[in-house]
Amino acid sequence: MKWLLFGVLAVVFVAGVIVVIGAALPKAHVASRKIVVHAAPHDVFALVAGPSNWRGFKYELLAESPLRWRETDTSGDTITYERVETSEPKRIVNRIADPKLPFGGSWVYEIAPTGSGSELTITENGEVYNPLFRFVSKFIMGHTATIEKYQRDLSAHFKE
Repeated sequence: MKWLLFGVLAVVFVAGVIVVIGAALPKAHVASRKIVVHAAPHDVFALVAGPSNWRGFKYELLAESPLRWRETDTSGDTITYERVETSEPKRIVNRIADPKLPFGGSWVYEIAPTGSGSELTITENGEVYNPLFRFVSKFIMGHTATIEKYQRDLSAHFKE
């Protein structure tokens, strides 16, 4: 019984330390990654600006002006987004439009021509409100995990 009590106290202590560290981290972060794909800037722009079903998400259009949509992943989690800025074929800015989530932020997609296709720079301006999620985002998942998954999906779409 004594060992069980020590085990429970150890778990509570570790959880407390994680929350304290998470609370000490800044809520906001910026992460950026670049990828070169062998596709014209117009094609990359059209893909990024269009429905996200090519990434394995269910896409549901909510409004056209301003553009708002909902994405549902394979586990059933949903996030509502809105388009903040469009400058074809160079720049798109999307942001999370659901204030009830424990995180938020925006993604800037900048497309530049290269000799063999396009360079896509994705910058995440993220916010993580919950200290536990902030710890997980920083030390376990990493702030670039979403961007890197997007890059893998983009490469697969263009068969690279």
